[in-house]
Amino acid sequence: MRKTLLSAPKKVVLLVLMPLLCVANLAFNQDMSEQELLGWSNKCLTQCFNADAADKLKKWELTLTPDAFVRLRKTYANGKQEYFSMHLRRLEDLDYWGTVAAGNMVLRAKGDDVIVQTYNDRSGNVDSMATVFSIPVKNMEPERLDSLRNALLYFKKKNL
Repeated sequence: MRKTLLSAPKKVVLLVLMPLLCVANLAFNQDMSEQELLGWSNKCLTQCFNADAADKLKKWELTLTPDAFVRLRKTYANGKQEYFSMHLRRLEDLDYWGTVAAGNMVLRAKGDDVIVQTYNDRSGNVDSMATVFSIPVKNMEPERLDSLRNALLYFKKKNL
């Protein structure tokens, strides 16, 4: 007769925990619906945007739209507005520069595919294109960044 390596209490704990872990794993591995993924992405972008990185920012809006555009509008106390927009089908990759506490999430485009517009600027209104879309963020854990990257890549593939 063979001896068991686990004591009776350890067997009970193992037998109880294994099914619970399997159920928890299934719950987290289920695919989110597209609307849930869009909602989660917007919530993540809103929570992580670092408004303190810009001087005298009066208000801001950062969204991922259902048609796969990432848009950022910043309005400063002096009335100047900056607007950035990029369609995710033009996304080359996402980089992160900084620490968990604060950094920049950089969306790199395939070419000059980032729309940059300024309004009410002293040097005049400017419309231009750029290759990078830098978003100041805070409290960006690596897991959260990876999840956001996967969500953006999902919307990129969906809209190709």
